[in-house]
Amino acid sequence: MPEILAAIITAMDVLTIYLLLPQIKYRFWLSLWTGALHMIFPFIGFHVGEWLITYITNLAQNVSGLLLSMIGVQLLLAAKGSKPAQVPVILLAITTSLDTFSVSVSFGMLQLKETLLICSMGVFAFLFSYIALVLNKNIPAKIGAYLQIFAGIALLLMGIFSFDL
Repeated sequence: MPEILAAIITAMDVLTIYLLLPQIKYRFWLSLWTGALHMIFPFIGFHVGEWLITYITNLAQNVSGLLLSMIGVQLLLAAKGSKPAQVPVILLAITTSLDTFSVSVSFGMLQLKETLLICSMGVFAFLFSYIALVLNKNIPAKIGAYLQIFAGIALLLMGIFSFDL
């Protein structure tokens, strides 16, 4: 089933990003939003079609890159002040899910099974994000500060490198 494999690979970025973010208050809600957005964005992208692929792919990639960069800067600034980063839950969910829109346009062109793909993307995004956020809670504060700096730099670089100039 290539749809489930594609969904797992697409949701892996959530696991990576959320595992590195320190002390998120609303773990369940962030995971739920991320899972839902990992279904909504691909659903929309699946139906956009070939005629918008170059415009939308570049737009979604650049917006996602900008948001990732901003979250990276926020994490670095919060680490400098030795306090946990305060990134709104909905911004985190949108940022980590926006790239699924452009990816799903490609999946639509590959004629994968839409319902299976979209449901799998949502389920795996929810599971991976919740697992990462629960594990993240058990990280000691000092290690959490270093992870926050690392996550900030990684997100900033991911955002910068994702721009299609």
